[in-house]
Amino acid sequence: TLLADGGVRVTDNGRGIPVGEHPVKKIPTVELVLTTLHAGGKFDGESYAVSGGLHGVGVSVVNALSTRLDVEIQTDGHSWFQPYENSRPARPLAQTGTSKKTGTTITFWADPTIFETTTYKYETLFRRLQEMAFLNKGLSITLRDERGKATAPATTTEEPTEAAKPVEAVEPTEVTFKYDNGLVDFVGHLNATKDAVHRSVISLESKGTGIEAELAMQWNSGYNESVYTFANTINTHEGGTHEEGFRAALTSAVNAYAKDQNLL
Repeated sequence: TLLADGGVRVTDNGRGIPVGEHPVKKIPTVELVLTTLHAGGKFDGESYAVSGGLHGVGVSVVNALSTRLDVEIQTDGHSWFQPYENSRPARPLAQTGTSKKTGTTITFWADPTIFETTTYKYETLFRRLQEMAFLNKGLSITLRDERGKATAPATTTEEPTEAAKPVEAVEPTEVTFKYDNGLVDFVGHLNATKDAVHRSVISLESKGTGIEAELAMQWNSGYNESVYTFANTINTHEGGTHEEGFRAALTSAVNAYAKDQNLL
């Protein structure tokens, strides 16, 4: 949610950041997460099946770059709250009531002395959150703008840096993205205004030790390719071995089929 006063609020319905005392640092775990780099659990191989980002710093950096940050947590039947000012706790973590829900809400106000602008572009968030919903099948993401009337970006002939490109303008201040077929829906979205060569979208999934890969593709009659690759849901627009491997395997498979069918 983009707040009218310039703040940003992010709410999830997960387990909630732990509020118990950290066994080593002797402070609430949530305080450690918000004030210490690499304090999260994304790299232990057990906490998250999917985690966005590449470096594991996340919310602690958001806190460091904000004049104010409020954290609200609902977990184990209780609600908790702690405010931060200039990246430091303004008050101790406090229990504020009971709750049957679970999740975390982070509200922050970016530091205008650090950033050239703290005005957020609705169009950029629209594209990125839509992209995130495509990459995580079944995940529901809602974008709300309370600053006034917002308009989604219009389709252009130029391919944007972000792969997810809205095909029509959306004027309401709230929009929800949810794609049960994930990458298949993503490809269908990208080809929505193009002439597909075959109706169905080819999709593959594979899991290995410590790695999981998904692929979806569909040829169209255009002369320009649209290949988007991601690692940990981050757009790797500069490529990488995952993209090189895909291209090599696809070329090999097409050539093998063509030779087998005497097309070459």
